[in-house]
Amino acid sequence: MASRPAIQDIHEAAERIRPWVHRTPVLTSTTLNSMCDADIFFKCENFQKSGAFKIRGAANAIFSLGEKEALKGVATHSSGNHAAALALAAGWRGIKAYVVMPENAPLVKKEAVAGYGAEITLCESTLQGRETALMQVVNRTGASFIHPYNDTRVISGQGTAALELCDSVPDLDGVIAPVGGGGLLSGTAIAVSAVAPETLIFGAEPENADDAYRSLRAGRIIPSENPDTIADGLRTSLGGLTFPIIQKLVHHIMLVSEEDIRRAMRLIWERMKIVVEPSSAVPLGALLAHRQTLPGKKIGIILSGGNVDLSTLSWDMKNRTTQQ
Repeated sequence: MASRPAIQDIHEAAERIRPWVHRTPVLTSTTLNSMCDADIFFKCENFQKSGAFKIRGAANAIFSLGEKEALKGVATHSSGNHAAALALAAGWRGIKAYVVMPENAPLVKKEAVAGYGAEITLCESTLQGRETALMQVVNRTGASFIHPYNDTRVISGQGTAALELCDSVPDLDGVIAPVGGGGLLSGTAIAVSAVAPETLIFGAEPENADDAYRSLRAGRIIPSENPDTIADGLRTSLGGLTFPIIQKLVHHIMLVSEEDIRRAMRLIWERMKIVVEPSSAVPLGALLAHRQTLPGKKIGIILSGGNVDLSTLSWDMKNRTTQQ
């Protein structure tokens, strides 16, 4: 397998995972179109199995393993969505999944990972903490490490979402994907640049976790340090595989404030009547904040996932019932 994925890898991944994942719908909203002065097409990976696009890369990686490798299981570190996806896909193949998760990962994601049958090891909420704990797990089990994003098989799997988007909506002027570690954005960039070479590719990133933006400006990877953003899935730093792909193929990284992320998330819930997590709302937040960038254009947005910890929302149903 090549160290850097190509469009052929994405086409092969699409065939490999076809029996296991959903071809998710593309939705539109007249209200959001008007607010952003654009025709927006939302690729709804929040409806995907395990609740996020991550199942694409995880399934492709796991079903690419040889039999001897697979027998020892797979291991990873993840704040949630990749962990859940890997656990689910491992179950499909009948092998064990070992997952290292930061202590501050959302409860809903910890419960999902456990529910899919993975063995969870909690660690400090730092990259060093993750990597140290993972090394101990791999040394103990002999499991194959499946990186959350810096893996050719994972990047190729993630790129299948954009491949479907371009097939469903030809002639897009631009595609926007959120960026954390860069697996989704780099896979998106490879797919879109190959099948729709005239389409511009954008990343969207929280201002409070802007390592991808700063890395592209500096021409080298600048790791994220203590990112403080509601978009918990975008707190990771670019990897050695994802950075050069993004550097070569992505037109621009748009930064989004915490206020705009919350606003975009609320708009998607209220106007589109679908559940998305904060990371998913970052691309719409970017369009709302930078609407002058792409006026009147056809824009594809990848809604990356819908795994929200409902216990953090202000339902307060007991008090409402009492007041009524």
